[in-house]
Amino acid sequence: MKRLSLALAAVAAATAPALAHEGAGPLVDAAWVIDHAGQDDVVVIDIRANVENTELGETPYIAHAVSAPYNTAGWRTQIDGVPGKIPSVDEIAALIESLGVDNDDHVVIVPWGTDSSEFGSATRVYWTFRYLGHDDVSILDGGWRQYQAAGGAHVAEPAKAETSRFEVALNEDLLATTEEVVAALDNGTALVDGRPVEQFRGEAKSGVAAAPGTIPGSVNLPHHEFYSGEYARFAQPETIRALAAAVDLGADEANITFCNTGHWASVAWFGISEVLGNPQTAMYDGSMAEWTQDPARPLEPPRASQ
Repeated sequence: MKRLSLALAAVAAATAPALAHEGAGPLVDAAWVIDHAGQDDVVVIDIRANVENTELGETPYIAHAVSAPYNTAGWRTQIDGVPGKIPSVDEIAALIESLGVDNDDHVVIVPWGTDSSEFGSATRVYWTFRYLGHDDVSILDGGWRQYQAAGGAHVAEPAKAETSRFEVALNEDLLATTEEVVAALDNGTALVDGRPVEQFRGEAKSGVAAAPGTIPGSVNLPHHEFYSGEYARFAQPETIRALAAAVDLGADEANITFCNTGHWASVAWFGISEVLGNPQTAMYDGSMAEWTQDPARPLEPPRASQ
């Protein structure tokens, strides 16, 4: 994670490649998807799981979309006992190629849109594309719920993709390693815990974490604050700005988001980096599952054995 200075960040923002289609940002609405799905340079990736066992009946798939369920397609894997990590570059590139995505395509990711945790599947896949150097990527705001409400066509089978060629150009600024999180404890880089407040305080923990608590000095921005399950909408920039200000996180301040396995952390990362526009935001892929593997790494509150 090579940290940009503010000056370099401004240059990077000014010279970033334009998205493939006018009107496409980190979030697109259902009307955009309906208008653009099926175009040669747009690939809609439906990451919903278990679509065939729903009330949608015989036509549960989005027209012109390829299917790659978040939990089973290979978006994440276990490495050295740590679940939910990004696979090797060769593996993840092969998955993307199997979906027919090449470097000239604009990708749109579609989750169910039920709540912030489920929407995190889309933000995690989005982060994956950005980490691999593919900036032409969006999420359908509200997911399937908004698509269905807008009258989007759905069909009996997902689209069949022809295998493509996808070149990777890693953006290492977006992925924080354990070593960089350790360094952050000394250099003052802000650490943002995207888990529920009970886990942040050490009152509860995930089964993948070896101990309760958080990384010392972290601030808490729970993932549910970024997404409305009631309205199926991601938070607006002014809302995220207020959330960040409430924990004294500067608009351009270098920061690392984390959670248990880099899932909820991607929701916070997406909100801060992509919606709010802070280019100095990275995500700790291993998160607490990796951090707590080593009992020597500090926690707040301290481990019970200490």
